[in-house]
Amino acid sequence: MEIIEKSKKTSIMKAIRQHEFGGPSVLQYEDAPVPEVKPGEVLVKVHAIGMNPPDWYLRDGYKSLPKEWQPEGSFPIILGTDISGIVERVADDVKDFSIGDEVYGMVRFPEGVFGESKAYAEYVSVPASQIAVKPERIDHIHAAAAPMSLLTAWQFMIDLGHNVQNPLQPNKHEPVPLEGKTVLVNGAGGGVGHFAVQIAKWKGARVIAVASGKQEAFLRDLGADEFIDYTKTQAHEVISGVDLVIDSVGGPTTGRFLHTLKPGGALFPIFPLGFDGTDKAKKLGVIVSATQVRSNGAQLAEVARLLNDGTLQIAIDSIFSLADAQKAHQRAALGHIQGKIVLKVI
Repeated sequence: MEIIEKSKKTSIMKAIRQHEFGGPSVLQYEDAPVPEVKPGEVLVKVHAIGMNPPDWYLRDGYKSLPKEWQPEGSFPIILGTDISGIVERVADDVKDFSIGDEVYGMVRFPEGVFGESKAYAEYVSVPASQIAVKPERIDHIHAAAAPMSLLTAWQFMIDLGHNVQNPLQPNKHEPVPLEGKTVLVNGAGGGVGHFAVQIAKWKGARVIAVASGKQEAFLRDLGADEFIDYTKTQAHEVISGVDLVIDSVGGPTTGRFLHTLKPGGALFPIFPLGFDGTDKAKKLGVIVSATQVRSNGAQLAEVARLLNDGTLQIAIDSIFSLADAQKAHQRAALGHIQGKIVLKVI
């Protein structure tokens, strides 16, 4: 197939690869072949990579999943989904992007969750439908930090953007109205959480942010009306009458927020595995619903306007070079991340 090229084709790049599952030490900075560009794809010269929990889940072999869901592993694996960079090559059937375009996107998620996204690299091939023109107002570092976290908050709270049924629940996930409502965001200082706070406020909600005390000023600047330091106070013991809880931490303990909700309210755990309070939710008359974030270039184009005009801000926790991916994963393991961790390539 003909490929439109800007310059002589590069065959070798630097990437972070792993040859076994394990801790940060398995991440190796080494040579790898530049990916081929298939029909419907573009090749992006990566400037920055946003890190997300699925990165360390895959690095470790998805030990948090039931054993039958865990990947078998086909090594070497290149982690990562979120990128910002410049289009280097374009398949001849792609009409919406050109060489030299600055773009950002979430690559092949969730279909590439077990190692097919391959974003921790100097080059990545990506379906054109999964990228959008990078917001002009922000640099590649900030753009790379946005896709998965922002799309997660958007698809949970504003527009699902797909019709794929969540196999863990009988009903299709549906966002709920936010204007005039009270929204509690747990884990408000993290990647998804700090976007959830801003989206709820933008839509006219009263926002209660739950995070560690050191993040109070940060979250109030983003629009939080009330702040609870979870190291001193358990939100579920002091809050009631909430319309929506966005639990960006999720997991087995998310059910503790059921009693904070008014009848007809909703609990949206970002990570729903382990929730066992379905019967209790029915008795209380509240909805518990989740979905799986999915790549969506059209939605990234839509939120780019909000990033460009400053409606949504992107917080950066820390920046590491691509070669220092091990150190970046060590930082992630410490927790208490404020915003996003980013790998800088250029």
